[in-house]
Amino acid sequence: MAYPRKSLICLEDTPYYHVVARCVRRAWLWGYDDYAAKDYSHRKAWVLQRLHQLAEIFSIDLCAYAIMSNHYHLVVRVDRQRMARLTHAEVATRWSQLFSTPPLIQRWQDGRVNTAERFAAEKLIECWRLRLIDVSWYMRCLNEHLARRANAEDGCTGRFWEGRFKSQALLDESGLLTAMAYVDLNPVRAGIAAVPEESLFTSIYARLQRFGRESAVRPQNRRLIKGHLHGHASPPLLGFSESADSRQPSIPMKFLDYLELLDWTGRHRADNPGAMKLPPMLTRVRIEPEAWLQVMRPNGNRFGRAIGRLERLQSHARRLGQSWVRGLQVARKLQQA
Repeated sequence: MAYPRKSLICLEDTPYYHVVARCVRRAWLWGYDDYAAKDYSHRKAWVLQRLHQLAEIFSIDLCAYAIMSNHYHLVVRVDRQRMARLTHAEVATRWSQLFSTPPLIQRWQDGRVNTAERFAAEKLIECWRLRLIDVSWYMRCLNEHLARRANAEDGCTGRFWEGRFKSQALLDESGLLTAMAYVDLNPVRAGIAAVPEESLFTSIYARLQRFGRESAVRPQNRRLIKGHLHGHASPPLLGFSESADSRQPSIPMKFLDYLELLDWTGRHRADNPGAMKLPPMLTRVRIEPEAWLQVMRPNGNRFGRAIGRLERLQSHARRLGQSWVRGLQVARKLQQA
């Protein structure tokens, strides 16, 4: 059953969301297509380029991403406070980078409007301000651009995406951690990469490259910092809580703790756990290890419109006027630690 977007996106509950978009008929339009004997892997870089551009326009931060051969995952954070601080002129400038500027706004920018026209122009700009923190508009500007570019390259018309994007509200730190790890481990889960540091076109891969360049790496972590980005610049990523500027929004966990959890999970996925001890992150957020590994397996994300602890899922459902939300049983198993 499809739900209206207003029942999926609720900024009063959380600014964090996991979104997924798939190619039509799940065709491999981002990778090597065996049927057509064509390689479309270069299109994955288009996604990075567009995400980089949208990061400078929307007030939506990118926490994690994974670009696969027939779909992609994003974990995003909506920053309403940052958008509220922008002036009318700054909002209009951002919007004009995506869409043509109406004559009314051009006259407003030139100072050639009367009082009524100024009111109408500023009302329109306020509408744009809301759209620049709207996940649906963000995904529209991403997917429509990619579809037009791919269709132009193929010399065809028609739908590129199978339908509207899927979204999950991430209601607490447990939900955010689950979604980010699930996204970053996509290539490992699909058997494309053996370990997270080999997972090209993922946020963990990009972060490892940046971490390796900017930090003094402890000897026990050097294995996780190998590789290169093959010339594809990663879009800006929201930092973790150890950021020097505590006033800036950040992911509420430390990067090395998150990295250790990914490495532990990836090794279990590859049936090579070794003698690694349980990551402290699981204990801190009170997640049951075996249930966690089940969620990280193929099709293991059994949550529906939201991910989080049991009580947060129930509260989220009540706020939206729903009597039930999918994922209650999974949430109950995850918090049996």
